[in-house]
Amino acid sequence: MWNRKRRLKPARAPEDAHDQGEVGAAAVALLARRDFGSGELTAKLREQGFAASAVHSVISDLLEHRFIDDARYAAHRVSYQAGRGQGPLRIRRDLAELELDAPLIEEALAGWDWAQQAREVRIRKFGLQAPDEWREKARQARFLQYRGFSADHIRSALGAIDPAPDS
Repeated sequence: MWNRKRRLKPARAPEDAHDQGEVGAAAVALLARRDFGSGELTAKLREQGFAASAVHSVISDLLEHRFIDDARYAAHRVSYQAGRGQGPLRIRRDLAELELDAPLIEEALAGWDWAQQAREVRIRKFGLQAPDEWREKARQARFLQYRGFSADHIRSALGAIDPAPDS
């Protein structure tokens, strides 16, 4: 068994916490690794010990120069998560946790046919044959619900569900 100790970052010097150059360099280093939304990048920089005023100033500069674009980030995130078979409810929750604005989230989600997406996810997992038995329909519906699809999308993916027989 490996005995790895987690490296703790040294505390940031108080004068560096307010230095916009230091904050900007840290922000660019993070953005070089992957794309971030403004809320997520703000949280990362605050975790690194930078002052809120300096972080806010740097984030507003990055937004102004379009190094950060929350609409683009939301669209890419929706595309990525939908490609992994996740539905709009789950994606909406994940984007809200990343502190993106609700109108941006709704705009990014609007460009998808979620009923078709739910059908494709169901087929990928369970095959082309639609379920005949209630037990199997319920199992597939639970799977799609866990993935973040609404009841309408699930009904569409499973086909019309006949009422239970009276016996």
